[in-house]
Amino acid sequence: MPHDTTLIGTIVAGLGVAFLMAALAQRLRISPIAGYLLAGILVGPFTPGFVADTGLAMQLAEIGVILLMFGVGLHFSLKDLLSVRKIAVPGAIAQIAVAWALGIMLGLWLGWTIEGSAVFGLALSVASTVVLLRALQARDMIETEKGRIAVGWLIVEDLVMVLALVLLPAMFGDRGDAAGGDQLLQSAAIVLLKVVGFVAFMFVVARRILPWVLHWVAHTGSRELFRLAVLAIALGVAFGAAVIFDVSFALGAFFAGMILGETQLSRRAAEETLPLRDAFAVLFFVSVGMLFDPNVLVEQPGPVLATVAIIVVGKSLAAFALVRAFGHTTQTALTVSVSLAQIGEFSFILAGLGVGLDVLPETGRDLILAGALLSILVNPILFTLAVKRIRTDAAPEPVDMAREESAALCNAGVVLIGFGRVGSHIGTLICGRGEGLTVIEDQKDMAAAARATGATVIVGDATKESILRQAGLEEASTLLIAIPEGVEAGAIVRRARAINPRLVIVARAHSDEEVADLVRRGADHVVMAERETAARMAERAMLTLV
Repeated sequence: MPHDTTLIGTIVAGLGVAFLMAALAQRLRISPIAGYLLAGILVGPFTPGFVADTGLAMQLAEIGVILLMFGVGLHFSLKDLLSVRKIAVPGAIAQIAVAWALGIMLGLWLGWTIEGSAVFGLALSVASTVVLLRALQARDMIETEKGRIAVGWLIVEDLVMVLALVLLPAMFGDRGDAAGGDQLLQSAAIVLLKVVGFVAFMFVVARRILPWVLHWVAHTGSRELFRLAVLAIALGVAFGAAVIFDVSFALGAFFAGMILGETQLSRRAAEETLPLRDAFAVLFFVSVGMLFDPNVLVEQPGPVLATVAIIVVGKSLAAFALVRAFGHTTQTALTVSVSLAQIGEFSFILAGLGVGLDVLPETGRDLILAGALLSILVNPILFTLAVKRIRTDAAPEPVDMAREESAALCNAGVVLIGFGRVGSHIGTLICGRGEGLTVIEDQKDMAAAARATGATVIVGDATKESILRQAGLEEASTLLIAIPEGVEAGAIVRRARAINPRLVIVARAHSDEEVADLVRRGADHVVMAERETAARMAERAMLTLV
């Protein structure tokens, strides 16, 4: 070829094979993550055929981590973060200590040095950002107490790993010889100063500049420029945080998102980054699969099982006990413990650094990669079992008045999905007449606006049957779907029709294809904005001609 196409080949192979394997996983009714991981193994260096560039794949995956943490930050406030500090800080540190000790014991049992065993244990102690957040987002748990604790826990783990990545070269940089205590204290102090400096910079300087920039761009009216600004802020702050302050990409992106989340443009910023976020998150799982050598399962089955047991069982039990010890419910403890029962990107970095410093044997890196892949593979299954256990065993959880009022107001009433530009006008008209209205909305700012009109609000994803039932759809007379996404609207129509065959469903669409699809799925009336606008304009024109 006339020029190097390694990057293009890696992206095409990663996304293309991931699509095929995810489609197969969907057909088999298993998590698509399994398909992404299998795709990585197929295009990796340990299987025959095409081999993608592992180094490039890892860098592309890092972009996915940045965008994912930026998106979480958009829905996470400083108040949310501080509200869980009393459990997240001591809990994360104690859980890291338990997993670290278990890893050290396994390493010593395998005949490694104490230093290598310590690096191995540390790599097993930190959860994957991508896996944890994807699991929470899939179940609408990010903004719940359970989700806030898990995310806060994750941030503390990230900070500990940043400290470890700086201290390891200081300790073993000279052919594995341990450094002196003064040097270690000096390195630790520098790291802490940089972290404090980064946080201070974000809340003193960036908190004033970034929202102003985004508002200025929004007022230009250019959607393309707004999208570019959001991506530049997310990636730029993350990269700057890593280069200047030596903190992780993920932590920098999270703080950038959290600052922009305080603005009214947070919802739009989240929507603009969503497609890239999903695409690069897929590449993360593909990159994990590329690092995995299946031969380790045959050559070292015992150590592999022990490693997975530490990650899935040891870490989970420690986290469960710690959350319960801090007085939280069994449901919260179960959710947090299962969400942390995997390892990921920081584990790979630690493993590579340990091998590079001649501290961790290459066998340890193989076990870490095997443990990561297997724990990521079983994590969605564990999450599903945990959610079922919570629903089965838990006493009726205390629900807010919004949910209780929902059942009453939805009797022969109206349910509105989406409180954006269209939904807010609908809601204001209905509530202005004194009619009962229940709104389903997944964004906090929109939910607050709906409550201000007097509507009952259910915060959640309307594509999920449980949320529709929670809104009392079985007894409602009318369902109004005001969201602009045609695919999601179609899924909602299909589920709503199955829940209540007598329901009158009115939806909106933007094309003839969407109209036909919504009608086919069960919508009674579909309003297409362009048609209605044309009809009203023609009607006005005809009046002037009379």
